[in-house]
Amino acid sequence: MTNRNILRTCAMAFLLAVSIGAAAGQEKSAATKPPQAAQKAQTAQAAQAAQAAQTAEDGAPSVPPEVTSPTQPVLAQRYPRYLLRPSDVLQITFPISPEFDQTIAIQPDGYVSLREVGDLYIAGKTLPEFSAALHKLYGNFLNDPVINIEMKDFEKPYFTAGGEFGKPGKYELRGDTTVAEAVAIAGGFTDKAKHSEVLVFHHVPGGWEAAKRLDVKQMIAKGDLGEDIHVRPGDLIYVPKSKFAKIKDIKDLIPTSGMGFAIP
Repeated sequence: MTNRNILRTCAMAFLLAVSIGAAAGQEKSAATKPPQAAQKAQTAQAAQAAQAAQTAEDGAPSVPPEVTSPTQPVLAQRYPRYLLRPSDVLQITFPISPEFDQTIAIQPDGYVSLREVGDLYIAGKTLPEFSAALHKLYGNFLNDPVINIEMKDFEKPYFTAGGEFGKPGKYELRGDTTVAEAVAIAGGFTDKAKHSEVLVFHHVPGGWEAAKRLDVKQMIAKGDLGEDIHVRPGDLIYVPKSKFAKIKDIKDLIPTSGMGFAIP
């Protein structure tokens, strides 16, 4: 082999080695450098984590937006908490700072006046919610305040039975009670009652929920109370006549004072 051929062969081998090395370097760089889409995903995840951390610091629950979306149905609580209302009387004590102790009554507008804090709207809130609000307010000038709340006087839970009941009126709600049990408490149905279309109105702060219809006649006929509804405090149970007339106003369903009430 001539010297020229030897040089040509060496040059070709050198160029081949350089090409292989360059290709390997490009593959390594591509493997270690994330794609642009992956970088965007990592950036979005980091932003979400930072937002969740900031939300936790602000005291708001870290919950995905879809969980609290108003378009999704909210399950009714099996044992709902008592909601504070006007005329309720509460005693607030500070074991470490007794100078802030006081007994308050919720005013007709739903506000209470707190020492060194001012007015606070608490109607429609539960005791745990009220306690959390007190800790936040007094925590501005007290170090880890210890606060106890005791209800001294409050409106007893009740339900109202209207329409074709044997004894329509207002009844104290004692313990867990279903509509079928409430019917028995209110004296059962009259002969004119349309017990296949019992209406249950749930009372909520600021108004009423849409009526739920319950076929008590069918439940009794089948001997199955699985579809029975649990009565909530403040509920109105209305039984129409067999020829049901259109209801124009919820006020027309509430028994008048002349019917007499079962609560002493």
